[in-house]
Amino acid sequence: MAPPKKSKKSKKDRKLKKNLSLVPVEPKAADSDWWDSFWHKNSSTQDSSLSNDEEEGFKYFFRVSKKTFDYICSLVREDLVSRPPSGLINIEGRLLSVEKQVAIALRRLASGESQVSVGAAFGVGQSTVSQVTWRFIEALEERAKHHLKWPDSNRMEEIKSKLEEAFGLPNCCGAIDGTHIIMTLPTVQTSDDWCDLEDNYSMLLQGIVDHEMRFLDIVTGWPGGMTVSRLLKCSGFFKLCEGGQRLNENVRTLSGGVEIREYLVGGVGYPLLPWLITPYESNGLPASISAFNAVHGAARSLAVTAFSQLKGTWRILNKVMWRPDKRKLPSIILVCCLLHNIRIDSGDILQPDVALSGHHDSGYGEQCCRQVDPLGRTMRDILVKQLLHSRQTTAPK
Repeated sequence: MAPPKKSKKSKKDRKLKKNLSLVPVEPKAADSDWWDSFWHKNSSTQDSSLSNDEEEGFKYFFRVSKKTFDYICSLVREDLVSRPPSGLINIEGRLLSVEKQVAIALRRLASGESQVSVGAAFGVGQSTVSQVTWRFIEALEERAKHHLKWPDSNRMEEIKSKLEEAFGLPNCCGAIDGTHIIMTLPTVQTSDDWCDLEDNYSMLLQGIVDHEMRFLDIVTGWPGGMTVSRLLKCSGFFKLCEGGQRLNENVRTLSGGVEIREYLVGGVGYPLLPWLITPYESNGLPASISAFNAVHGAARSLAVTAFSQLKGTWRILNKVMWRPDKRKLPSIILVCCLLHNIRIDSGDILQPDVALSGHHDSGYGEQCCRQVDPLGRTMRDILVKQLLHSRQTTAPK
């Protein structure tokens, strides 16, 4: 199609346009007093104990302290600053401040409430909540990458030291687990791949955490119909480990000259590998092996608890998502993991009752993976002997 022809303008029209361009357009002030109006409107609708404590109320609504909130705003400010005439506005016609945009996005992720409900709490429309949340997700995904990365050698040595101190597992680098993000899908998008064993449509999330339950690596975007062992094998992390580029640095020499490599701990749903140690299975196990299973389970619970905190803090991940865009959902999941790490890195204490009271994958039974690597079996046996030796040498005489 040819471009439309330009209309001829009279000298009078051109003169008028020139004069209008000299008149400055003054936008209404940004909505900088958002917190006062939000608190006044919403504090009485929640726990009565919050009505007199704005600091705790702020953490209740947005899951982070005011200081951490300001830090998050600083990360995304350049991307979210509203400029006329295309800047996002509220129902009063004022430009949304960066702070209010971040608050809207955090509330949407923290509560999992509908866009209509979140909008009503802030005095904005559903479409504004949608735009603001997605702009925030895109910005934080890019600006907060440094909060979720595989540790360098010095940091990994610190993690290994802390894990050994807590659980007696030498050279352990973290714990791994997986969880389902449940959703509904339009009929045209449904398939057996996305339907999991509990007949839910879901997307899987795999995470590796350190001693502070900080995510070191995540994998998502894969259909919930997969097993966690299959997800592991499809991940880039698996390929790096198998290629000797991960969990293959400092070897630990134990008493008697026995060497043990770096490894993770994981549940029975994972294969037993040289770099991934799973518990022993069967009843009537010897005391030494039962003791190892107990220690292994305690270390592995770091990942289980991390997912409970993640899905309890950012409840959008724990509710059934209504027809999400499967191409965008991985970004939402990643940003929630980034926010989880930012909270830990900032030293924010999680409020009581925020983490899920039950298991993060409630209703899902753990599938057993029967794959056993002989080197993995040898590694596990060495750890049992080391744990027994350690307890014998530290036992009071």
